[in-house]
Amino acid sequence: MKANVKGPFLVACLGLLGPLTLASLEAFGNERQERGLAAMDHLSGGAGQPVLDALRKDYPFLAAGITDYALGDVWSRPGLDDRTRQLAAVAAFAAQGNLPYLKVHAGYALHLGVTREELKEVVYLTTVTAGFPRAIDAAQALREVPDPAVDR
Repeated sequence: MKANVKGPFLVACLGLLGPLTLASLEAFGNERQERGLAAMDHLSGGAGQPVLDALRKDYPFLAAGITDYALGDVWSRPGLDDRTRQLAAVAAFAAQGNLPYLKVHAGYALHLGVTREELKEVVYLTTVTAGFPRAIDAAQALREVPDPAVDR
């Protein structure tokens, strides 16, 4: 008999709370997306991110993950200042040998006031953490990153 009472009670609760929960999740998702878009705008100096824009067309789930999670949840956290976060990202991508993302984040870093000398220090550090071949690749990739002050 108790199982019969719990079933209708549970259905009634879900009927009342279900729409509120879905609405709450949607609002939370919108907040994450707004934070993510604001972070992208800040990092790129308002230039946007063509790769992310292209992903939105063919891979909306990946684009949402980047915007909502990577940018909205992680990059928007208060624990590190923007310069430090970008230096860490450049170091990580240099160590991975992920040169396209290294260039993107080096550009963001320069936009945020990181100097080329600081980026060179990251390359020197890469010799210890990932070896000379990765550091050499990173050094060559950084030469291809335009200076945001010159491009304006």
